[in-house]
Amino acid sequence: MQIIYEDNDIAAVNKPAGVDFDWALKERQDFFVVHRLDKDTSGIILFAKNEDAQDYLRELFKSRQIKKSYLVLVVGKVKNSSGKIELSIGRSKKTPLKRVAIGEKRGKIREAVTEYKVLKKFEDYTFLEAFPKTGRTHQIRSHFAAIGHPVACDKLYSGKRYYCPGGISRQFLHAYSIEFKTQPPFDPLLAKEGKGAVLRLEAALPPELEKVLQEIKENDKNDKS
Repeated sequence: MQIIYEDNDIAAVNKPAGVDFDWALKERQDFFVVHRLDKDTSGIILFAKNEDAQDYLRELFKSRQIKKSYLVLVVGKVKNSSGKIELSIGRSKKTPLKRVAIGEKRGKIREAVTEYKVLKKFEDYTFLEAFPKTGRTHQIRSHFAAIGHPVACDKLYSGKRYYCPGGISRQFLHAYSIEFKTQPPFDPLLAKEGKGAVLRLEAALPPELEKVLQEIKENDKNDKS
């Protein structure tokens, strides 16, 4: 298990793809769950190490005081260099596992906002950084599928636009950075008053995803030559 940061109250772990969000609890029984990542999404995940810290971090997530970013490869060329997707998300009527931004929904419909900036455009894909302003289940996957640019290798949301470069067996989605105020003892009022230090943590793109980007780059170069 790769620890990115740890102190007496919190820990940040670089989660590999292919494991559930709570895999770390088997190794570290002092960890308390704060939030989740999809099984096939890699990257930074936070854990608390006591109940006060757990309550504090959950309040920060609830009040949207935690800034997160993801590195994503999506299918097709995204037109604009940056943008915002504002589409509410609900459970799909047809496929209960899916949370959809378009089509028939059931259950509670929740507002969802994702901002993004393009990092690199390829011939058939776009590499970008996504900033979810809300924390809905499958938000990034659902939002980009809704605008016609599903996450590469995403079997659940891609439909007829399923493309998977590099032969990887997971969606190209990585929790890259997380930023928040930390102020032991964990008191939400102190954070709201602007007190405390800002902690920013990053997890580099995994080698298998870096390899995919390099292969796409090489293929584009060969196609043009």
